[in-house]
Order: sequence, then C-alpha cells, then structure tokens
Amino acid sequence: MSGIKLSICIPTYNREAYLRSALEHCEKYSFSFPYEIVVSDNASTDNTTQLVEEFIAKGLPIHYHRRPVNGGSGPNLACAFHHAVGEYSIYLADDDFLVPSGVEAAMAYLDANPDVAACHAPWYFYDEVADRDLSQFYAIDEDIKFEQRNFAAVFQFICERHIFPEIGIYRASALRSSWVPRDFCFWAFSYLAHFLDQGAIAFLKQPFYRSVAVSKIAPNRQQAGNDDVMTSWDKYRGGLEYFLYIGSKRGNLATTREARVVFEELCKVFTLNRMAVAFRFWAQRKDFIKAYELYTRLAIGGMPDHPEVMHFRNALPLMVAIQTLAYQVGATEGISRLMLSGIADRRSIEELLRDLGLPAGVDVVEETAGHDMGLAKHTAVFIADAVRHGEFVALGYKPNLIFSEQDLIQHVII
Repeated sequence: MSGIKLSICIPTYNREAYLRSALEHCEKYSFSFPYEIVVSDNASTDNTTQLVEEFIAKGLPIHYHRRPVNGGSGPNLACAFHHAVGEYSIYLADDDFLVPSGVEAAMAYLDANPDVAACHAPWYFYDEVADRDLSQFYAIDEDIKFEQRNFAAVFQFICERHIFPEIGIYRASALRSSWVPRDFCFWAFSYLAHFLDQGAIAFLKQPFYRSVAVSKIAPNRQQAGNDDVMTSWDKYRGGLEYFLYIGSKRGNLATTREARVVFEELCKVFTLNRMAVAFRFWAQRKDFIKAYELYTRLAIGGMPDHPEVMHFRNALPLMVAIQTLAYQVGATEGISRLMLSGIADRRSIEELLRDLGLPAGVDVVEETAGHDMGLAKHTAVFIADAVRHGEFVALGYKPNLIFSEQDLIQHVII
C-alpha cells in the first residue's frame, strides 16, 4: 500500500492560469490524512510544466504526468485516475475547488462504511469574484446509503429528486472497472450503475466541491457544464436507460410490461425537465429557433406550461420570426441589403435583427427610400403584407428572397 489516503486527480490542457489558481487553493488544504495531487497534462503548449515544477518545489505533493499528444478530455481524466495510488480518488477540474471540511466528512464516512464503493454529494456554484456561494446543485435532507445492487431504489431516488451523481469520491478498488468509455449514455448515470454493482453507494448531505460559476480569470466565460445541459438531454436519457439495463441484468429490476411502462415514464419526465432547462439556456443566449424546437418536444411530451418556458413563451413566435429572417438573409451569398416594407419602427426591428444574427455587412433600408433596381439581385425583402409579393417580383426582386410575415411565422405554433 502507498499510504496515500486520497488522490486528487486534475486533468488539464493549456489552462495555466486556471491550474495556478487550483494549486494555490490546494496549498491551503490541511487534511488529517496523507494525500496526493495527480496532474495529467494533455500535451499543453503553454507553461504548465514549469508551473507544476514551481509548486512541487514549494512542497505540494504533486505527481505530474504529461501526455506526448492531446488524447482528448476523457482519456486525459482516465490517465489521472490510472496514476492515482490513493485508497480513494476524487476528480477536480482545474478551474474548480474542493471544500476541505466536506472532503474530511466524506472520507470519515467512507472509512466508517467499508461497503460503500462511492459517495456522492451536492456541490456549490461559486462566485470567485464576490467570494460567495451562489446556489447548490440539488439537495438532500440527510445522508443516505443504498445497499449493493439496489438499482430500483437508486433509480427512483435519482428521478424523484432529480439527482446528478457527477461529484463523487471513489474507492480505488471499485474505480478501475467502473471508469470506462461511455459516449451515448451519460457517464455519471452509467458509472453509478458500475459502482452500485460492486458495492453500496451513498449520497451525502454536505457538499465537498465548489464549481466556479464566475471566475476571476475570465468572469464572462461559459461553463462547459451549461453546454452539456443545452445539448445532451438524450445522453441523460441514455444514461438512465443504461442504468436500468445493468439493474435488470443483475436481477434487481423487474422487466415486466408494467415495470417498463413505469421506467419509460420516469425517463421521459426526467429528460423533459432537462430539455426545459436547455430551452431556458438557449433563449437566454438569444437562439430562439433552437428554443422553439425544444418547446415543440416539451409540448408534445405534456409540458407546454413548464416553469422554465413560461417567461419566454408569449414572445417566442415574434423572436423566432425575426431570427429566421436574419438567418435567411445571412445564409444567402451575395445579399448586401435587406429592404423592409410596411414596418412602422424600422430602428427597433433592425436592432433585433442585428441582435439575432443579421450580418453587419447587410444594410437595412426602408422601401420609402426607393427602389434601386441595379441592387435588386443583391437585396432581400421583408413585406408585412403577403399580397404584395407579386408586386416586388415584377419589380425584379428574386421571388425566394421576398419574405412575408406569414412566411416567417406560419410554422411557429404556440
């Protein structure tokens, strides 16, 4: 045995400033047990090597491994775990922090419960600029342990409480076989099934991880986790179905027709709730076309009035129509003008068009400025009154570049 109790595994790539911040926090940790920091460098081209050497010289217990080529984020994390020699391992993103008191409590729990293969906990979203926690991702009332292969109870718990087992401390003896490639099935649900297959799992009330939502280094950066939420809802469903499959094969989950109907409904509701969050994120990013696509799936799934949707729903048709016009004009090579006909407030419409993607190189003009037929083939037209379409064609404008309000809004049905 190595004598190391905990391995803190940090994968990194070309993020010297973030890694420095993470290691500076590690310098402040004072655990009651021996630990190591395993840094797996995915062939960074910045000064990561020199930075790590600086902290090793200062006495931080770092074991540094540099890959000769960038192998991708998944293999790099696996590399960090494979080099870990601690009894337990925890993943630490190079831009996040641990909560030392929570780590101590989790380690004590694992020591007191040797049958537990992995323990999970909620985590804080942290504003590094204001030095405060913003919120907590899920919450549980008290520590709870599920016995080995109790897939039915864990699945019910995940779905009812909307639990994401992304933050965990893993027993090394269970980690080797659990952390394997999964692509179509969300890794956290898949790996949870693997850990549960080998031992009990626990969900602890006290967080031991801080995910930096507002960074001192880049205050306006987008969180990678948000991008997952915006696109990976079917992977979440895949992960749940994978979990159910493993449970059925280990004999704890019934596979009768009635049971499958219940599982299907739980997976559906969980996925729709994630799609509703994705809807909000896309709307906040002002991509209303994508938001509307998600709305149609939420509505047909029985959630047209989901709370995440209601704030945007009334304005959605107009915003989709304007963004569609901006898209159609921007997608067409050679268009340098957009003529607006029958619009009372050109300035406001132009501002919205710009905000929703109209290229800066396209001039917005009003019909009242007159028709320059030498520019007709370079001009798209928006007409408030569809009846005038033939009139603009007769003037020499291309028929498929004359868009009416009806053209833009007829397929946006709320």
